[in-house]
Amino acid sequence: MGNENGTWIMYGVDWDDPECLHTVDDAIAYINEVGFLPLFKNEIPGFSLEERTVPEYWWCDDPKVDPWLWREIIASRGEIAYGKFFDKKAGFISKKWLPYFVNYRRDGYDFDALWDDGKAPAKHKKIMDLYAEEKMEEEYFSNELKAKAGFGKGGEKGFDGAITALQMETYLVVRDFRQRKNKKGEPYGWPIAIYCMPEHLWGYDYVTGAYKESADESANRIIQHMQDIYPVATEKHIYNVLGVKAGERKATKLIKKAK
Repeated sequence: MGNENGTWIMYGVDWDDPECLHTVDDAIAYINEVGFLPLFKNEIPGFSLEERTVPEYWWCDDPKVDPWLWREIIASRGEIAYGKFFDKKAGFISKKWLPYFVNYRRDGYDFDALWDDGKAPAKHKKIMDLYAEEKMEEEYFSNELKAKAGFGKGGEKGFDGAITALQMETYLVVRDFRQRKNKKGEPYGWPIAIYCMPEHLWGYDYVTGAYKESADESANRIIQHMQDIYPVATEKHIYNVLGVKAGERKATKLIKKAK
């Protein structure tokens, strides 16, 4: 999705194009085939759900053909991780590839260990304390999580940035999108994000299964796979879309090692 002269432009394909994904099941199959995929167009040509769907069907509110609704369906099925994983923007990671992203992005740290080593800010801890080991299976509406963690009026600032960072580091994923309920138990409003730890979906042993190798090894697996499936992507593009920004954990040396 691009902005040209103040107008948002969707990029995609025609319905009859052989690369077109026609259903949510097509999208799931494709994500599992390629391993990971951003939601919207980015620096790497063709590397997004947007570019493999019909532009006119976005936000049409028909779950059969609307990719915006597909993301809700995919998140709710719990078979593929959904969240802000790609340069702080939304996308998908297959169950197969998730452990390698977890190992790379976390640098082999569970959050408690990250905090103990002084590598996590206090505002992140306020959120992750709600997902302590004995509460790992908790799920929270985004507004509920914000309130319980002490953000908002008169409290901590920067909730959106903290939530994005925790997704980038794979400590949290979007579990579902659900409507809130009033006192009568009736749903109302737009569906909003439900956050949980990926360990809640697939278990601690599976999610951390790549901890046995170094973070560099996991990063290089991802980079090599990216070069195999999208050979048009340059090293800079791969780093910008899949890596973290300079100055954060796991700096630019990862791309250099992939040569």
